[in-house]
Amino acid sequence: MSEAETVSRSLRLRQAIVVTSIIGAGWLILWFDWIAHLSVASDIHLQLSRVLLWIQIEFVGVGNWTWYDEWLWFKWPTYQNPVEVIGFCLSLFPVAWWLQQARKESPLVRYAIYSFCIFPIWHLLTFAFYEMGWMTLKAMAARAGLCITFVMGLGWATFWVERKSRALQVARLEISGALANVGPLQSMHASVAGVEIGSRIWNPFDMDAWFYGRQRQKLRQSLSVLFGYLIAFILIVLLLLQASGCQELYEMPAGGGEQKQLQQVVKVQKVIKKKFIINPLSSVIFNPPPLEEIKLQLLEITKHAYQVGYGKGAGAGFSGGTNRGKVRFIRLEYSGGDWDQGIDADLNMLIQYNLRTQHKIAERPETRKVAQLKNFPVGKSPPVVYMTGQKNISLGKSETDVLRGFLIEKHGMLFADNGGSAHWGNQFKALMGRVLPNVPYIRVPLDHPIHRVPYPIPFLPYVAPHGGTDALAWVVDGRIAAYYHPGDIGDAWADDHAGVPTPIWEACYQLGTNVIFYAHAEYNKWLDSRKKSD
Repeated sequence: MSEAETVSRSLRLRQAIVVTSIIGAGWLILWFDWIAHLSVASDIHLQLSRVLLWIQIEFVGVGNWTWYDEWLWFKWPTYQNPVEVIGFCLSLFPVAWWLQQARKESPLVRYAIYSFCIFPIWHLLTFAFYEMGWMTLKAMAARAGLCITFVMGLGWATFWVERKSRALQVARLEISGALANVGPLQSMHASVAGVEIGSRIWNPFDMDAWFYGRQRQKLRQSLSVLFGYLIAFILIVLLLLQASGCQELYEMPAGGGEQKQLQQVVKVQKVIKKKFIINPLSSVIFNPPPLEEIKLQLLEITKHAYQVGYGKGAGAGFSGGTNRGKVRFIRLEYSGGDWDQGIDADLNMLIQYNLRTQHKIAERPETRKVAQLKNFPVGKSPPVVYMTGQKNISLGKSETDVLRGFLIEKHGMLFADNGGSAHWGNQFKALMGRVLPNVPYIRVPLDHPIHRVPYPIPFLPYVAPHGGTDALAWVVDGRIAAYYHPGDIGDAWADDHAGVPTPIWEACYQLGTNVIFYAHAEYNKWLDSRKKSD
Protein backbone atom coordinates (compact mmCIF):
# COMPACT_ATOMS: atom_id res chain seq x y z
CA MET A 1 0.00 0.00 0.00
CA SER A 2 1.42 3.38 -1.03
CA GLU A 3 1.91 6.28 1.32
CA ALA A 4 -0.94 8.22 -0.31
CA GLU A 5 -3.28 5.25 0.07
CA THR A 6 -2.26 4.87 3.70
CA VAL A 7 -2.96 8.54 4.41
CA SER A 8 -6.30 8.38 2.59
CA ARG A 9 -7.31 5.26 4.50
CA SER A 10 -6.32 6.85 7.80
CA LEU A 11 -8.37 9.97 7.06
CA ARG A 12 -11.29 7.81 6.01
CA LEU A 13 -11.17 5.88 9.27
CA ARG A 14 -10.97 9.05 11.33
CA GLN A 15 -13.91 10.50 9.46
CA ALA A 16 -15.92 7.31 9.96
CA ILE A 17 -15.10 7.29 13.67
CA VAL A 18 -16.29 10.89 14.06
CA VAL A 19 -19.49 10.26 12.11
CA THR A 20 -20.17 7.04 13.98
CA SER A 21 -19.66 8.83 17.29
CA ILE A 22 -22.18 11.51 16.32
CA ILE A 23 -24.69 8.91 15.17
CA GLY A 24 -24.06 6.90 18.34
CA ALA A 25 -24.66 9.96 20.50
CA GLY A 26 -27.97 10.62 18.76
CA TRP A 27 -28.93 6.97 19.11
CA LEU A 28 -28.14 7.08 22.84
CA ILE A 29 -30.35 10.16 23.27
CA LEU A 30 -33.26 8.42 21.62
CA TRP A 31 -32.56 5.17 23.45
CA PHE A 32 -32.56 6.90 26.83
CA ASP A 33 -35.82 8.59 25.89
CA TRP A 34 -37.28 5.18 25.01
CA ILE A 35 -36.28 3.42 28.21
CA ALA A 36 -37.36 6.34 30.39
CA HIS A 37 -40.48 7.15 28.32
CA LEU A 38 -39.85 10.88 28.56
CA SER A 39 -42.33 11.43 25.73
CA VAL A 40 -40.11 13.68 23.63
CA ALA A 41 -42.25 15.28 20.96
CA SER A 42 -42.35 13.34 17.72
CA ASP A 43 -41.28 16.40 15.68
CA ILE A 44 -38.05 16.53 17.72
CA HIS A 45 -37.52 12.87 16.91
CA LEU A 46 -38.16 13.67 13.27
CA GLN A 47 -35.70 16.55 13.04
CA LEU A 48 -33.02 14.65 14.95
CA SER A 49 -33.41 11.66 12.66
CA ARG A 50 -33.11 13.92 9.59
CA VAL A 51 -29.85 15.41 10.86
CA LEU A 52 -28.35 12.04 11.73
CA LEU A 53 -29.41 10.46 8.45
CA TRP A 54 -27.92 13.39 6.52
CA ILE A 55 -24.62 13.00 8.38
CA GLN A 56 -24.34 9.30 7.68
CA ILE A 57 -25.39 9.65 4.02
CA GLU A 58 -23.08 12.56 3.24
CA PHE A 59 -20.01 11.41 5.14
CA VAL A 60 -20.30 7.64 5.26
CA GLY A 61 -21.59 7.57 1.71
CA VAL A 62 -24.54 5.20 2.01
CA GLY A 63 -28.11 5.71 0.90
CA ASN A 64 -29.91 8.47 -0.97
CA TRP A 65 -30.84 11.58 0.98
CA THR A 66 -33.87 12.51 -1.15
CA TRP A 67 -35.43 9.07 -0.74
CA TYR A 68 -34.92 9.00 3.03
CA ASP A 69 -36.19 12.54 3.49
CA GLU A 70 -39.38 11.79 1.59
CA TRP A 71 -39.79 8.58 3.55
CA LEU A 72 -39.46 10.42 6.85
CA TRP A 73 -41.91 13.19 5.97
CA PHE A 74 -44.61 10.96 4.50
CA LYS A 75 -44.24 7.77 6.52
CA TRP A 76 -43.33 9.24 9.88
CA PRO A 77 -46.92 10.07 11.03
CA THR A 78 -47.96 6.44 10.48
CA TYR A 79 -45.61 5.07 13.14
CA GLN A 80 -46.63 4.91 16.78
CA ASN A 81 -43.11 4.16 18.06
CA PRO A 82 -40.77 6.56 16.24
CA VAL A 83 -37.77 5.78 18.42
CA GLU A 84 -37.69 2.19 17.23
CA VAL A 85 -37.97 3.34 13.61
CA ILE A 86 -35.03 5.67 14.12
CA GLY A 87 -33.14 2.73 15.58
CA PHE A 88 -33.60 0.81 12.37
CA CYS A 89 -32.42 3.78 10.31
CA LEU A 90 -29.35 4.63 12.34
CA SER A 91 -27.99 1.22 13.16
CA LEU A 92 -28.04 -0.75 9.93
CA PHE A 93 -25.73 1.28 7.71
CA PRO A 94 -22.92 2.13 10.17
CA VAL A 95 -22.88 -1.46 11.41
CA ALA A 96 -22.67 -2.83 7.87
CA TRP A 97 -19.85 -0.42 7.01
CA TRP A 98 -17.78 -1.28 10.08
CA LEU A 99 -18.31 -5.03 9.67
CA GLN A 100 -17.00 -4.74 6.12
CA GLN A 101 -14.07 -2.61 7.30
CA ALA A 102 -13.19 -5.09 10.07
CA ARG A 103 -11.92 -7.63 7.54
CA LYS A 104 -9.04 -5.30 6.66
CA GLU A 105 -7.92 -4.70 10.25
CA SER A 106 -5.71 -6.58 12.69
CA PRO A 107 -7.31 -9.28 14.87
CA LEU A 108 -7.43 -7.02 17.93
CA VAL A 109 -9.11 -4.16 16.05
CA ARG A 110 -11.42 -6.62 14.33
CA TYR A 111 -12.64 -8.07 17.63
CA ALA A 112 -13.14 -4.57 19.00
CA ILE A 113 -15.33 -3.67 16.00
CA TYR A 114 -17.35 -6.86 16.40
CA SER A 115 -17.84 -6.05 20.08
CA PHE A 116 -19.19 -2.56 19.40
CA CYS A 117 -21.47 -3.78 16.59
CA ILE A 118 -23.20 -6.19 18.97
CA PHE A 119 -25.02 -3.34 20.75
CA PRO A 120 -26.97 -1.85 17.80
CA ILE A 121 -27.74 -5.34 16.49
CA TRP A 122 -29.02 -6.32 19.93
CA HIS A 123 -31.23 -3.25 20.18
CA LEU A 124 -32.42 -3.68 16.60
CA LEU A 125 -33.62 -7.22 17.30
CA THR A 126 -35.31 -6.14 20.53
CA PHE A 127 -37.18 -3.31 18.81
CA ALA A 128 -38.09 -5.49 15.83
CA PHE A 129 -39.69 -8.13 18.04
CA TYR A 130 -41.47 -5.38 19.96
CA GLU A 131 -42.91 -3.87 16.78
CA MET A 132 -44.08 -7.29 15.59
CA GLY A 133 -45.76 -7.97 18.90
CA TRP A 134 -43.53 -10.95 19.67
CA MET A 135 -43.04 -10.05 23.32
CA THR A 136 -41.67 -13.44 24.35
CA LEU A 137 -38.97 -13.21 21.69
CA LYS A 138 -38.35 -9.61 22.70
CA ALA A 139 -37.71 -10.65 26.30
CA MET A 140 -35.49 -13.52 25.14
CA ALA A 141 -33.49 -11.19 22.88
CA ALA A 142 -33.09 -8.69 25.71
CA ARG A 143 -31.80 -11.30 28.13
CA ALA A 144 -29.58 -12.99 25.51
CA GLY A 145 -28.01 -9.65 24.63
CA LEU A 146 -27.46 -8.96 28.30
CA CYS A 147 -25.65 -12.28 28.74
CA ILE A 148 -23.54 -11.76 25.62
CA THR A 149 -22.61 -8.27 26.80
CA PHE A 150 -21.56 -9.62 30.18
CA VAL A 151 -19.35 -12.35 28.72
CA MET A 152 -17.88 -10.01 26.11
CA GLY A 153 -17.11 -7.33 28.70
CA LEU A 154 -15.55 -9.89 31.01
CA GLY A 155 -13.32 -11.09 28.20
CA TRP A 156 -12.12 -7.58 27.38
CA ALA A 157 -11.58 -6.77 31.07
CA THR A 158 -9.52 -9.95 31.55
CA PHE A 159 -7.50 -9.23 28.40
CA TRP A 160 -6.76 -5.67 29.47
CA VAL A 161 -5.77 -6.58 33.02
CA GLU A 162 -3.60 -9.46 31.77
CA ARG A 163 -1.84 -7.18 29.30
CA LYS A 164 -1.12 -4.52 31.92
CA SER A 165 0.02 -7.12 34.43
CA ARG A 166 2.33 -8.74 31.92
CA ALA A 167 3.84 -5.38 30.95
CA LEU A 168 4.63 -4.62 34.60
CA GLN A 169 6.19 -8.04 35.07
CA VAL A 170 8.32 -7.72 31.91
CA ALA A 171 9.50 -4.24 32.84
CA ARG A 172 10.62 -5.39 36.29
CA LEU A 173 12.35 -8.49 34.87
CA GLU A 174 14.20 -6.40 32.28
CA ILE A 175 15.54 -4.15 35.02
CA SER A 176 16.73 -7.14 37.05
CA GLY A 177 18.14 -8.90 33.99
CA ALA A 178 16.28 -12.12 34.75
CA LEU A 179 13.94 -12.05 31.75
CA ALA A 180 15.94 -14.63 29.83
CA ASN A 181 15.76 -17.12 32.68
CA VAL A 182 11.94 -17.16 32.94
CA GLY A 183 10.22 -20.08 31.24
CA PRO A 184 6.84 -19.80 29.46
CA LEU A 185 4.98 -21.70 32.18
CA GLN A 186 6.54 -20.13 35.24
CA SER A 187 4.23 -17.10 35.39
CA MET A 188 0.95 -18.96 35.05
CA HIS A 189 0.25 -19.16 38.78
CA ALA A 190 2.49 -16.70 40.57
CA SER A 191 4.64 -13.63 40.05
CA VAL A 192 8.17 -14.21 38.74
CA ALA A 193 9.41 -10.62 38.85
CA GLY A 194 9.74 -10.16 42.58
CA VAL A 195 9.84 -6.85 44.43
CA GLU A 196 12.35 -5.03 46.53
CA ILE A 197 12.37 -5.87 50.21
CA GLY A 198 10.32 -3.38 52.17
CA SER A 199 8.39 -2.05 49.15
CA ARG A 200 4.60 -2.05 49.15
CA ILE A 201 2.75 -2.08 45.81
CA TRP A 202 -0.87 -0.87 45.63
CA ASN A 203 -1.43 -1.16 41.88
CA PRO A 204 -4.10 -3.88 41.36
CA PHE A 205 -2.75 -4.54 37.84
CA ASP A 206 0.53 -5.64 39.39
CA MET A 207 0.61 -9.27 40.50
CA ASP A 208 3.07 -8.25 43.23
CA ALA A 209 0.53 -6.02 44.97
CA TRP A 210 0.65 -6.72 48.71
CA PHE A 211 -3.07 -7.68 48.93
CA TYR A 212 -2.47 -10.62 46.52
CA GLY A 213 -0.07 -12.26 48.95
CA ARG A 214 3.08 -14.11 47.95
CA GLN A 215 1.50 -17.26 46.57
CA ARG A 216 -0.99 -17.83 43.75
CA GLN A 217 -1.02 -14.15 42.90
CA LYS A 218 -2.31 -14.85 39.41
CA LEU A 219 -5.36 -16.73 40.71
CA ARG A 220 -6.17 -14.04 43.25
CA GLN A 221 -5.79 -11.31 40.65
CA SER A 222 -8.10 -13.17 38.27
CA LEU A 223 -10.72 -13.63 40.97
CA SER A 224 -10.46 -9.95 41.86
CA VAL A 225 -11.04 -9.01 38.22
CA LEU A 226 -14.07 -11.32 38.05
CA PHE A 227 -15.78 -10.02 41.18
CA GLY A 228 -14.85 -6.41 40.48
CA TYR A 229 -16.25 -6.61 36.98
CA LEU A 230 -19.40 -8.34 38.23
CA ILE A 231 -20.11 -5.55 40.71
CA ALA A 232 -19.42 -2.85 38.11
CA PHE A 233 -21.67 -4.60 35.58
CA ILE A 234 -24.53 -4.82 38.04
CA LEU A 235 -24.23 -1.22 39.17
CA ILE A 236 -23.59 0.43 35.79
CA VAL A 237 -24.86 -1.76 32.98
CA LEU A 238 -27.36 -4.24 34.34
CA LEU A 239 -29.52 -1.68 36.12
CA LEU A 240 -29.58 0.53 33.03
CA LEU A 241 -30.43 -2.21 30.59
CA GLN A 242 -33.00 -3.68 32.96
CA ALA A 243 -35.12 -0.61 32.35
CA SER A 244 -35.19 -1.14 28.60
CA GLY A 245 -34.96 -4.76 27.66
CA CYS A 246 -35.95 -6.90 30.63
CA GLN A 247 -38.72 -4.63 31.77
CA GLU A 248 -41.79 -3.87 29.74
CA LEU A 249 -43.78 -0.66 29.85
CA TYR A 250 -47.49 -0.10 29.36
CA GLU A 251 -48.68 3.42 28.63
CA MET A 252 -52.22 4.65 28.14
CA PRO A 253 -53.11 7.01 25.27
CA ALA A 254 -52.86 10.66 26.17
CA GLY A 255 -55.96 12.82 26.23
CA GLY A 256 -58.93 13.31 28.51
CA GLY A 257 -62.68 13.08 28.74
CA GLU A 258 -65.60 12.37 31.00
CA GLN A 259 -66.91 9.32 32.77
CA LYS A 260 -70.44 9.53 31.41
CA GLN A 261 -72.70 7.28 29.44
CA LEU A 262 -71.69 7.15 25.83
CA GLN A 263 -75.29 6.92 24.71
CA GLN A 264 -78.45 7.95 26.44
CA VAL A 265 -81.87 6.37 25.96
CA VAL A 266 -84.61 8.96 25.43
CA LYS A 267 -88.34 8.24 25.25
CA VAL A 268 -90.06 9.93 22.33
CA GLN A 269 -93.85 9.97 21.97
CA LYS A 270 -95.51 10.19 18.61
CA VAL A 271 -99.26 10.65 18.09
CA ILE A 272 -100.91 8.80 15.25
CA LYS A 273 -104.54 9.53 14.31
CA LYS A 274 -106.71 6.92 12.66
CA LYS A 275 -108.18 7.90 9.32
CA PHE A 276 -111.47 6.68 7.82
CA ILE A 277 -112.19 6.97 4.13
CA ILE A 278 -115.99 7.23 3.35
CA ASN A 279 -117.53 7.31 -0.08
CA PRO A 280 -120.06 10.23 -0.04
CA LEU A 281 -121.96 8.73 -3.02
CA SER A 282 -122.59 5.44 -1.24
CA SER A 283 -126.21 4.54 -0.42
CA VAL A 284 -125.11 3.07 2.86
CA ILE A 285 -125.14 5.38 5.83
CA PHE A 286 -122.06 5.16 8.00
CA ASN A 287 -121.75 6.28 11.56
CA PRO A 288 -117.97 6.78 11.82
CA PRO A 289 -116.55 6.49 15.27
CA PRO A 290 -114.76 9.47 16.79
CA LEU A 291 -111.16 9.88 15.79
CA GLU A 292 -108.94 8.00 18.14
CA GLU A 293 -105.47 9.11 19.07
CA ILE A 294 -102.91 6.36 19.47
CA LYS A 295 -99.73 7.17 21.40
CA LEU A 296 -96.63 5.25 20.46
CA GLN A 297 -93.50 5.22 22.63
CA LEU A 298 -90.32 4.94 20.66
CA LEU A 299 -86.75 4.62 21.93
CA GLU A 300 -84.24 6.94 20.40
CA ILE A 301 -80.51 6.62 20.99
CA THR A 302 -78.79 9.98 21.10
CA LYS A 303 -75.29 10.45 19.74
CA HIS A 304 -72.61 11.18 22.33
CA ALA A 305 -71.57 14.81 22.38
CA TYR A 306 -68.43 14.46 24.49
CA GLN A 307 -65.17 12.56 24.40
CA VAL A 308 -64.79 9.34 26.32
CA GLY A 309 -61.90 9.29 28.72
CA TYR A 310 -60.72 10.62 32.05
CA GLY A 311 -59.08 13.89 33.02
CA LYS A 312 -58.03 16.99 31.13
CA GLY A 313 -56.36 16.65 27.78
CA ALA A 314 -56.80 17.03 24.05
CA GLY A 315 -58.57 14.16 22.35
CA ALA A 316 -60.19 11.08 23.81
CA GLY A 317 -57.87 9.37 26.24
CA PHE A 318 -56.47 9.66 29.73
CA SER A 319 -54.63 12.46 31.49
CA GLY A 320 -52.03 10.01 32.78
CA GLY A 321 -51.24 8.71 29.30
CA THR A 322 -48.53 9.63 26.79
CA ASN A 323 -48.42 10.45 23.11
CA ARG A 324 -47.04 7.01 22.43
CA GLY A 325 -49.53 5.24 24.67
CA LYS A 326 -52.12 2.77 23.38
CA VAL A 327 -54.86 0.65 24.85
CA ARG A 328 -53.68 -2.95 24.55
CA PHE A 329 -55.57 -6.23 24.89
CA ILE A 330 -53.43 -8.68 26.88
CA ARG A 331 -54.53 -12.27 27.44
CA LEU A 332 -53.00 -14.33 30.26
CA GLU A 333 -51.30 -17.66 29.57
CA TYR A 334 -51.63 -20.18 32.38
CA SER A 335 -50.93 -23.87 32.92
CA GLY A 336 -53.43 -26.66 33.19
CA GLY A 337 -56.06 -25.61 30.73
CA ASP A 338 -57.07 -23.99 27.47
CA TRP A 339 -55.98 -20.39 28.04
CA ASP A 340 -56.07 -19.71 24.27
CA GLN A 341 -59.75 -20.58 23.80
CA GLY A 342 -61.34 -18.24 21.23
CA ILE A 343 -58.17 -16.17 20.96
CA ASP A 344 -59.05 -14.92 17.48
CA ALA A 345 -61.89 -12.86 18.97
CA ASP A 346 -59.50 -10.65 20.96
CA LEU A 347 -58.72 -8.52 17.92
CA ASN A 348 -62.41 -7.94 17.26
CA MET A 349 -62.92 -6.63 20.78
CA LEU A 350 -59.86 -4.40 20.52
CA ILE A 351 -61.08 -2.91 17.25
CA GLN A 352 -64.58 -2.41 18.64
CA TYR A 353 -63.13 -0.59 21.66
CA ASN A 354 -61.36 1.81 19.31
CA LEU A 355 -64.48 2.43 17.23
CA ARG A 356 -66.60 3.08 20.29
CA THR A 357 -64.21 5.27 22.31
CA GLN A 358 -61.79 6.70 19.69
CA HIS A 359 -58.88 5.75 21.96
CA LYS A 360 -55.64 4.76 20.25
CA ILE A 361 -55.16 1.01 20.34
CA ALA A 362 -52.37 -1.46 19.63
CA GLU A 363 -52.12 -3.03 16.19
CA ARG A 364 -52.78 -6.51 17.55
CA PRO A 365 -53.72 -8.28 20.79
CA GLU A 366 -51.00 -9.86 22.93
CA THR A 367 -50.45 -12.72 25.35
CA ARG A 368 -48.36 -12.89 28.51
CA LYS A 369 -47.52 -15.59 30.99
CA VAL A 370 -48.57 -14.84 34.54
CA ALA A 371 -44.91 -14.66 35.59
CA GLN A 372 -44.25 -11.99 32.93
CA LEU A 373 -46.52 -9.53 34.75
CA LYS A 374 -43.62 -8.87 37.10
CA ASN A 375 -41.69 -7.36 34.18
CA PHE A 376 -44.02 -4.36 34.24
CA PRO A 377 -42.89 -1.69 36.73
CA VAL A 378 -45.26 0.07 39.10
CA GLY A 379 -46.98 2.94 37.29
CA LYS A 380 -46.23 1.46 33.84
CA SER A 381 -48.21 -1.78 34.03
CA PRO A 382 -51.39 -2.91 32.22
CA PRO A 383 -54.60 -1.63 33.80
CA VAL A 384 -56.37 -4.87 32.86
CA VAL A 385 -55.52 -8.37 31.62
CA TYR A 386 -57.96 -10.96 30.27
CA MET A 387 -58.19 -14.69 30.92
CA THR A 388 -60.65 -17.36 29.86
CA GLY A 389 -61.02 -21.12 29.41
CA GLN A 390 -63.21 -24.06 30.37
CA LYS A 391 -60.81 -26.65 31.80
CA ASN A 392 -58.32 -26.34 34.66
CA ILE A 393 -56.34 -23.43 36.11
CA SER A 394 -52.99 -24.39 37.59
CA LEU A 395 -50.88 -21.61 39.10
CA GLY A 396 -47.95 -22.14 41.46
CA LYS A 397 -47.19 -20.08 44.53
CA SER A 398 -44.77 -17.81 42.67
CA GLU A 399 -47.35 -17.10 39.96
CA THR A 400 -49.99 -16.50 42.60
CA ASP A 401 -47.70 -13.99 44.30
CA VAL A 402 -47.04 -12.24 40.98
CA LEU A 403 -50.78 -11.99 40.28
CA ARG A 404 -51.43 -10.62 43.78
CA GLY A 405 -48.74 -7.99 43.30
CA PHE A 406 -50.23 -7.05 39.94
CA LEU A 407 -53.72 -6.57 41.40
CA ILE A 408 -52.72 -4.72 44.58
CA GLU A 409 -49.29 -3.07 44.24
CA LYS A 410 -49.57 -2.30 40.52
CA HIS A 411 -53.29 -1.47 40.71
CA GLY A 412 -54.16 -3.84 37.89
CA MET A 413 -57.45 -5.58 37.18
CA LEU A 414 -58.23 -9.14 36.09
CA PHE A 415 -61.04 -9.67 33.59
CA ALA A 416 -62.06 -13.35 33.78
CA ASP A 417 -64.54 -14.91 31.35
CA ASN A 418 -65.99 -18.39 31.90
CA GLY A 419 -65.49 -20.04 28.54
CA GLY A 420 -67.73 -23.04 28.95
CA SER A 421 -68.04 -24.87 32.27
CA ALA A 422 -69.06 -24.47 35.88
CA HIS A 423 -65.80 -26.27 36.71
CA TRP A 424 -63.72 -23.41 35.34
CA GLY A 425 -65.76 -20.97 37.38
CA ASN A 426 -65.05 -22.94 40.55
CA GLN A 427 -61.37 -23.10 39.57
CA PHE A 428 -61.23 -19.35 39.19
CA LYS A 429 -62.96 -18.75 42.53
CA ALA A 430 -60.46 -21.07 44.20
CA LEU A 431 -57.61 -19.20 42.52
CA MET A 432 -58.88 -15.86 43.76
CA GLY A 433 -59.17 -17.37 47.23
CA ARG A 434 -55.38 -17.85 47.12
CA VAL A 435 -54.61 -14.56 45.39
CA LEU A 436 -56.86 -12.41 47.61
CA PRO A 437 -57.58 -14.64 50.61
CA ASN A 438 -59.16 -11.88 52.69
CA VAL A 439 -61.40 -10.50 49.95
CA PRO A 440 -64.75 -12.28 49.38
CA TYR A 441 -66.45 -11.96 46.04
CA ILE A 442 -69.70 -10.05 45.63
CA ARG A 443 -72.40 -9.87 42.98
CA VAL A 444 -71.99 -6.84 40.71
CA PRO A 445 -75.30 -4.98 40.38
CA LEU A 446 -76.42 -3.52 37.07
CA ASP A 447 -76.24 0.01 38.46
CA HIS A 448 -72.52 -0.30 39.17
CA PRO A 449 -70.38 2.12 37.07
CA ILE A 450 -68.76 -0.83 35.27
CA HIS A 451 -72.23 -1.65 33.89
CA ARG A 452 -73.24 1.96 33.22
CA VAL A 453 -70.22 3.78 31.74
CA PRO A 454 -69.78 4.43 28.91
CA TYR A 455 -72.66 2.13 27.91
CA PRO A 456 -75.75 1.55 30.05
CA ILE A 457 -76.15 -2.23 30.24
CA PRO A 458 -79.84 -3.07 30.95
CA PHE A 459 -79.05 -6.79 31.46
CA LEU A 460 -75.95 -8.92 31.83
CA PRO A 461 -75.37 -10.36 28.34
CA TYR A 462 -73.98 -13.85 27.90
CA VAL A 463 -73.82 -16.62 25.33
CA ALA A 464 -74.62 -19.36 27.84
CA PRO A 465 -74.88 -19.25 31.67
CA HIS A 466 -71.97 -21.61 32.33
CA GLY A 467 -71.26 -20.16 35.75
CA GLY A 468 -74.53 -18.52 36.66
CA THR A 469 -76.22 -15.35 35.49
CA ASP A 470 -74.51 -12.76 37.71
CA ALA A 471 -71.19 -11.04 37.32
CA LEU A 472 -68.91 -11.35 40.35
CA ALA A 473 -66.23 -9.01 41.62
CA TRP A 474 -63.40 -8.93 44.14
CA VAL A 475 -63.24 -5.39 45.46
CA VAL A 476 -60.04 -3.86 46.89
CA ASP A 477 -60.07 -0.31 48.31
CA GLY A 478 -63.35 0.51 46.63
CA ARG A 479 -62.42 -0.63 43.13
CA ILE A 480 -62.98 -3.88 41.28
CA ALA A 481 -59.66 -5.76 41.22
CA ALA A 482 -61.10 -8.86 39.52
CA TYR A 483 -64.25 -9.06 37.39
CA TYR A 484 -65.77 -12.48 36.62
CA HIS A 485 -68.22 -12.96 33.74
CA PRO A 486 -70.17 -16.23 33.97
CA GLY A 487 -71.34 -16.69 30.40
CA ASP A 488 -68.61 -16.80 27.73
CA ILE A 489 -68.64 -13.19 26.59
CA GLY A 490 -65.64 -13.93 24.37
CA ASP A 491 -67.70 -16.16 22.09
CA ALA A 492 -69.94 -13.21 21.26
CA TRP A 493 -66.84 -11.28 20.13
CA ALA A 494 -66.02 -13.93 17.51
CA ASP A 495 -66.66 -13.42 13.81
CA ASP A 496 -69.87 -15.46 13.88
CA HIS A 497 -70.91 -14.17 17.34
CA ALA A 498 -71.57 -17.79 18.39
CA GLY A 499 -74.94 -17.58 16.65
CA VAL A 500 -76.51 -15.34 19.30
CA PRO A 501 -78.94 -12.57 18.29
CA THR A 502 -77.68 -9.09 17.47
CA PRO A 503 -78.86 -7.49 20.74
CA ILE A 504 -76.81 -10.06 22.69
CA TRP A 505 -73.49 -9.73 20.88
CA GLU A 506 -73.88 -5.96 20.68
CA ALA A 507 -74.40 -5.85 24.45
CA CYS A 508 -71.32 -8.10 24.86
CA TYR A 509 -69.21 -5.62 22.92
CA GLN A 510 -70.62 -2.83 25.05
CA LEU A 511 -69.82 -4.70 28.26
CA GLY A 512 -66.28 -5.45 27.06
CA THR A 513 -65.83 -1.75 26.31
CA ASN A 514 -67.12 -0.86 29.76
CA VAL A 515 -64.76 -3.25 31.57
CA ILE A 516 -61.68 -2.08 29.65
CA PHE A 517 -62.61 1.57 30.12
CA TYR A 518 -63.35 1.10 33.82
CA ALA A 519 -59.95 -0.48 34.42
CA HIS A 520 -58.11 2.32 32.59
CA ALA A 521 -60.11 5.07 34.30
CA GLU A 522 -59.46 3.61 37.76
CA TYR A 523 -55.80 3.19 36.89
CA ASN A 524 -55.65 6.83 35.80
CA LYS A 525 -57.20 7.94 39.10
CA TRP A 526 -54.52 5.98 40.92
CA LEU A 527 -51.77 7.61 38.86
CA ASP A 528 -53.19 11.05 39.69
CA SER A 529 -53.23 10.25 43.40
CA ARG A 530 -49.60 9.05 43.20
CA LYS A 531 -48.57 12.31 41.57
CA LYS A 532 -50.33 14.36 44.23
CA SER A 533 -48.74 12.37 47.04
CA ASP A 534 -45.30 12.74 45.46
